[in-house]
Amino acid sequence: MHPDDSGNRWGDLEITDPKAMRALAHPVRLAVLERLQRYGPATATQLSPHVGATPSVTSWHLRHLSGFGLVRDAEGSADRRERRWEAVARGFRFEVPEDEDGRSAARVLAGEMFARAAELPLRWLTETEPRLEPEWIRRAWAANTRIVVTAEELAGLRAAWEELLEPYVNRDAPEQPSGSRGVRMLLHTLPEAADDDPGAPE
Repeated sequence: MHPDDSGNRWGDLEITDPKAMRALAHPVRLAVLERLQRYGPATATQLSPHVGATPSVTSWHLRHLSGFGLVRDAEGSADRRERRWEAVARGFRFEVPEDEDGRSAARVLAGEMFARAAELPLRWLTETEPRLEPEWIRRAWAANTRIVVTAEELAGLRAAWEELLEPYVNRDAPEQPSGSRGVRMLLHTLPEAADDDPGAPE
């Protein structure tokens, strides 16, 4: 696992170890990591009500994540009785390994991530949208678009997308303009199987 500057404009932690993928493929651990990435350092007690686990169980999950280099002791955290944890990076990414064990681990992690993301749009519509100002409601949008591309073109689209968003992903609080707020962007690229469209060119 490593942040890689080439092809990783957002500075995400890259997960390559199938064991780490399986370790992260747990709803509480994903919730813990997401909370730390979004809100910064916290103790197990502070995280507990937001991740659906008791402080002791949350602490166990934090230690498990730490063992795979996903979280660490927060800078300046001296009280070992109430450890403050922080995410190692703002985000993470993983490539699907070529071996069967790696593919299986990546599939499990992707499944947990899809399940977690699936509820976000409806929850936004029922809980957040009613509290938004009209200007922000008008700016929200969703798309479900089919394109026809080669594998190389799809890789190029990902690189272009990441380049476009990079200034906003890596902008720290002091650089954020007045009136800005967090916006969740969900993007799934889901290639079709070759036999899904018998009329497609070879």
